[in-house]
Amino acid sequence: MIYKFKPLLKQTLWGGDKIIPFKHLDSRLHNVGESWEISGVQGQETVVAEGPETGKTVNELVARHKGRLVGQENYARFGNEFPLLIKFIDASHNLSIQVHPDDETARRQGKPHGKTEMWFMMDSEPSAKIYNGLKKKLTPDEYKRMVHNDTICDALTLHPVQEGDCFYIPAGRIHSIGAGCFLAEIQQTSDTTYRIYDFKRRDKNGNYRELHTHEAAESIDYTVQEDYHIFYQPLQDEGVQLISCPYFTTAVYDLDDPMTLDYSELDSFVILIGLRGSCELTDDSGHTTLFREGETVLIPATTHILKVEGTIKFLETYV
Repeated sequence: MIYKFKPLLKQTLWGGDKIIPFKHLDSRLHNVGESWEISGVQGQETVVAEGPETGKTVNELVARHKGRLVGQENYARFGNEFPLLIKFIDASHNLSIQVHPDDETARRQGKPHGKTEMWFMMDSEPSAKIYNGLKKKLTPDEYKRMVHNDTICDALTLHPVQEGDCFYIPAGRIHSIGAGCFLAEIQQTSDTTYRIYDFKRRDKNGNYRELHTHEAAESIDYTVQEDYHIFYQPLQDEGVQLISCPYFTTAVYDLDDPMTLDYSELDSFVILIGLRGSCELTDDSGHTTLFREGETVLIPATTHILKVEGTIKFLETYV
């Protein structure tokens, strides 16, 4: 079985108008900042869009199929909660400066999980930029003082971005998506975000948005790196690994020729995220589906062979 889900479209103050046409949706929604493609976040779970299990949430699928869907080790580790949250994000304005806690800090703060994530940039605006990581050492007191003085951005690394750029954002790293960015995001199943700074913007009622300065201070990793890019060599007609961490392993494929993906040694579900083009997917049980840009599909752990036929660029991720 190859699963597709109904996306959860999120209209935001900073959202743009790229997601609806990218996903080929018949919708007049504007300012869609996020499309949650596959989500097991409680209360915001995506449901199966077609086939015999239409209407089932992804967590209901896990509870029903257990390790056959997500892999035996993943089921033992995560139980009935699907472990990844997949999004497309379109920012027409800057998002707030944020940080996410790690698992230990999140549990200490009464949250179920931390959040480690990654971004893969799609067709963004020429002016698009992100913040990712500190460019100079800070103490917790210096951090709080810079937030108070509206100078925290001076301590952050600003990255101009273009299509194909990839960034890893482990829990604890300060970051922000800038205006003009269009990207795919892969993350732990968590909606825990601490807002550090919001450029003194006001909401529609004239109020400043809530900041989470104390929780953020407990969550920040003050490590400084020389470079925060993920460097990789793009290749045609073969997978290129981007990131491997305890929460996900992700590769990018750019295919013109048919390819057979062998998952026989993998004890995990696989998610494919369409970036450009289209193809036909066929699993080893004979299930076939059209897969194209703007779509996300879930391949169960019981699938050993997946044939890909078409011209398609996609991300592949699993746990």
